[in-house]
Amino acid sequence: MNSIVSVKGLYKTFGGSPVLSNINMEVSSGEFVVIFGPNGAGKTTLIKTIATLTEPTKGTVSIEGREVHKHSVDVRRSIGLVSHDTFLYDSLTAEENLLFYGRMFEVDEDLLKSRVNQLISDSGLDMRMRDRVATFSKGMKQRLSIARALIHSPPVLLLDEPYSGLDPEATEIFNDLVIRDENIKVKVMASHNIENGFKLCTRAVIIQNGKIVFDRQKADICDVEEFELIYREILGF
Repeated sequence: MNSIVSVKGLYKTFGGSPVLSNINMEVSSGEFVVIFGPNGAGKTTLIKTIATLTEPTKGTVSIEGREVHKHSVDVRRSIGLVSHDTFLYDSLTAEENLLFYGRMFEVDEDLLKSRVNQLISDSGLDMRMRDRVATFSKGMKQRLSIARALIHSPPVLLLDEPYSGLDPEATEIFNDLVIRDENIKVKVMASHNIENGFKLCTRAVIIQNGKIVFDRQKADICDVEEFELIYREILGF
């Protein structure tokens, strides 16, 4: 099966200190890979490198056969990114934010309005679509952030610790949004939330000290309790 996302021999150092060491990972169509690990393990750096936001010290990352740091402008059209930064404009309404990003990614104008309306509805923000984002709660901003990430129907969705600060209701809406979009070929998420991450994933990866120390299909793990035991044993707590 051809990989949509390919990471080969990836190293990243900051100030001479290694953050990622020889990361190799192939992600095929239909996979939802969740990368687990403690703070400082290298999860965010890996997501940022795949997303073209930071360059590797050594090694390559490719999306649909294109090396991301040689073709970053084109590759970004294939990526939807949800992270700590919502990339939303507080002075604009929810609707205006999605229209802005849709036009930036050159979504067909005839389709854009219906796409915006559908994503806002799926986000549960119908009644707030014409309110400025500055008035939104953190959970509402995060829901709108994934709508922003999906506006151009990207084949690759990257999520970096998306559950931070979300209440249970917002978490469920967020999960539904992530799962529902059929245009997405692969999803890669960095998380330290074992319960939510394991619920969504088809494949679980653990990073420790910048290295992949566990990589297994979810079908080969009995349940979340077994995975939590594996996680704790690997990390030594």
